[in-house]
Amino acid sequence: MVLVAVGTDHHAFTRLIDWADGYALDRPDVRVLVQHGASAAPSAAEGTAYFEPGGLGAAMGRAAAVVTHGGPATIAEAREAGHLPVAVARDPELHEHVDDHQLCFVSRLDEAGLVRSCSSYQQFRTTLDKALAQPRDFRLPAPSGAGTATAAHRAGRLIDLLIGTREARPDRPLPRAREDAHWPEITAVVPTRDRPDLLRRTLEHIRAQDYPGTVRTLVVFDGTDPDRSLERDDGRRPVRVLANTAAPGLAGARNTGILAAETELVAFCDDDDLWLPGKLRAQAAVLCAEPATELVCCGIRIAYDGATSDRVLQRSTVDFADLLRSRLTELHPSTFLLRRSALLDGCGSVDEEIPGGYGEDYELLLRLARRAPIRNVGEPLVRVLWHRRSYFGGRWQTIATALRWLLTAYPEFRLVPRGYARVAGQIAFAEAAAGRRGAALEWCTAALRARWTEPRAYLAAAVACGLPAAAVLRALHRRGRGI
Repeated sequence: MVLVAVGTDHHAFTRLIDWADGYALDRPDVRVLVQHGASAAPSAAEGTAYFEPGGLGAAMGRAAAVVTHGGPATIAEAREAGHLPVAVARDPELHEHVDDHQLCFVSRLDEAGLVRSCSSYQQFRTTLDKALAQPRDFRLPAPSGAGTATAAHRAGRLIDLLIGTREARPDRPLPRAREDAHWPEITAVVPTRDRPDLLRRTLEHIRAQDYPGTVRTLVVFDGTDPDRSLERDDGRRPVRVLANTAAPGLAGARNTGILAAETELVAFCDDDDLWLPGKLRAQAAVLCAEPATELVCCGIRIAYDGATSDRVLQRSTVDFADLLRSRLTELHPSTFLLRRSALLDGCGSVDEEIPGGYGEDYELLLRLARRAPIRNVGEPLVRVLWHRRSYFGGRWQTIATALRWLLTAYPEFRLVPRGYARVAGQIAFAEAAAGRRGAALEWCTAALRARWTEPRAYLAAAVACGLPAAAVLRALHRRGRGI
């Protein structure tokens, strides 16, 4: 069965009804069911004006292919039912709607691969024939939730990505710690590899936290023998040493620590970063006061080549759309304090399949932000060291591969030109630094098509033409910036 849904708008959508009738006549062996709403009923296809509550989702579940108008909720419900929708946008010039928002919306979704749009009957017929002949190309993985409410929520998120409403959303102030607050135990997970001096300094700063509760530290050695001399049992600041038992790399080491933790609150700290004294107290106060909050971050103080610069996000709430638009470097993994259950019983652990493990922290931020807004303490409470011993320093091909993976894993980037241009520009720079001039220029073009003011594209082009990538990075790092 082919299901065609025109929604509930009061404008007639005669064009799509005629296409459905035409397809029913051209393919008499295919059942075509049309939910026609305010439009005249079809003459050749079967028709119903509206479904009972839950009926549209049930019909989508039975259908071999689903055609929708350009309404976000209908498209989202079709995707929720496991279909890659065939979408036909209402055209205001044909008096099918009051404005062109469906044309813009469907066009952007089609570019992102979230729908298959059709603008002519011939294209409509060809696309439906393909959907029936090659159903796997028009099916999606089983979603985590179901129903109209979930579909409408997802539609709202897509609309937010398209129109960018950060300025219209008031920022929520952070709660303050109560005098009689109960301070829960926290586990600090510190992955490490071949940096013993930096590691010992990191552990000293964790012990020096002015947090009133217990802070347990798990040091996870990745690819090296654990140093048992670091272990201590001194009441409220105990330290345990583990070997990474998951996939080699930072993601696996973090997961080893998460699984070994016995507390609900878990914090990350890289072995070359330092927590400043008030970090845990400020963040834990938020999680204690807000049970629905799953992750709290804070600002950072970047140290590079003898200079320091503060990166502080001047807002206390960050959502998924914000993170698509910008990486928000301030939300560094060493600032994370999160609920362990949000990973193990929610969005899943740190992804160990990302190529080379690059950007695993950003990908985890995106997943957590899909579930609930992230909260941020607007103070620089972590000192982050940028240096040439960074694991990904110079691993340009790994970086380029991982960023391409990210764009595939999150097609929503296509809905946010600024965010897509940023990642494309990063890929271009990595390819240029790796000496792959042709690939670099291709990604420069992709970035500039999305947003002609994207600075990374111009920097990448300069590197592709001979400017040393190391010189560019040094200049940026002195200002507390990166690519």
